[in-house]
Amino acid sequence: MGGDRSFVPPAARARLRGAAVPVALSFGRLGLSPNALTVVGFGIAVLAAVAAGLQAWLLAAGLVIFGGAFDLLDGALARATGRVSRFGAFLDSTLDRLGEGVVYVGVVAAASAVGDPRLAVLAAGAMVLAFQVSYTRARAEGVGYRGDVGIAPRAERVVILTLGLLGAGLDGGVGPGGGGARWLGLALAVIALLAAVTVIQRIWYVRSQAHLTQEE
Repeated sequence: MGGDRSFVPPAARARLRGAAVPVALSFGRLGLSPNALTVVGFGIAVLAAVAAGLQAWLLAAGLVIFGGAFDLLDGALARATGRVSRFGAFLDSTLDRLGEGVVYVGVVAAASAVGDPRLAVLAAGAMVLAFQVSYTRARAEGVGYRGDVGIAPRAERVVILTLGLLGAGLDGGVGPGGGGARWLGLALAVIALLAAVTVIQRIWYVRSQAHLTQEE
């Protein structure tokens, strides 16, 4: 059991990374560094959170996808230009998680504004479990094991969240008279469930490695 066993095939991931290289290089020619692209991506995520908080769901969905693209571009530019660094990897991982988290905060704000505690709890739960997915991998690597398994790493969660935001926007929003809460709530519940499964997968994977080295 090894590798990042998400529901996106590795071949599709490889093609997407390949397609990102020329776009990333074009940003590089404009003078932007990989770290600058990381910061831009985080800024876009903050704008998506604000849009979600204001219940501009379609705009939020578009910004989430747009910001997510920079998660590909910063790494592609770093690899293509030989500017891969440990600080860059640290900054990318940190701002990616913060960027995902602030969008959930925006959803919580919107849910609170329309008086929908169920949606707010789902958003908060999805955020906590999403953060735990990242933590289990980081902690595993911190003690010398691999933790890169699981069906729902960040990219998959972002896609599911985007679909939920689109559903909220296309079905009348989440307030009274709108049917969007069901779609956004469903997306958040799926994220929470898949994130919980991923956490369990990573715990079990680390346990199996510890058992093999007789350190359990």
